[in-house]
Amino acid sequence: MVHCADPHGIDAVSVACVALEQTDMSNTETPERAARRTRPPVVASLLAWRPTSTPERLALTGLVAAGASFVYPAASRATGLTAPCLLRLTTGIPCPMCGMTTAATSLAAGELHAALAANPFVLLLAGATLVMTVLMAARAAGLAPQATRWQPARQRHAWLVVGVLAVGSWLFQLHRFGRI
Repeated sequence: MVHCADPHGIDAVSVACVALEQTDMSNTETPERAARRTRPPVVASLLAWRPTSTPERLALTGLVAAGASFVYPAASRATGLTAPCLLRLTTGIPCPMCGMTTAATSLAAGELHAALAANPFVLLLAGATLVMTVLMAARAAGLAPQATRWQPARQRHAWLVVGVLAVGSWLFQLHRFGRI
């Protein structure tokens, strides 16, 4: 800050000093400037974000599976390699997830009827992945609150829902392959 003293009274020099003192606020940090300086850019916060909840981690797994469902058909045709169900291959009994690869690749190709015929639960997984992806993007951008740890009762409820869906999928596969 500039200090001006004029022992002879007010003149043009002291008026200029007072004006300089009043405009010398450019170096003073305002709360707005401090917030801009400390807040990371949106891109940096998106890159620094990490999944913290099980649904977020499952959604990331779903995103990887969705990407693979677009790549798998071309890779399978080029190499001749397939991904058979090991349980069905060794015992003849389909697993609850049997048909999921076929369903996912059919869905990725836009063949909804073929996807539903292979495993209708692919729509539940795709829908859950889509919802969680939007929520994760909102959390990463700071537009939604961060995930919190689920209470034990809520965890048990979630596992019950997963179990019922797995049994339903398995019954569908057993019926599809003529086992029941």
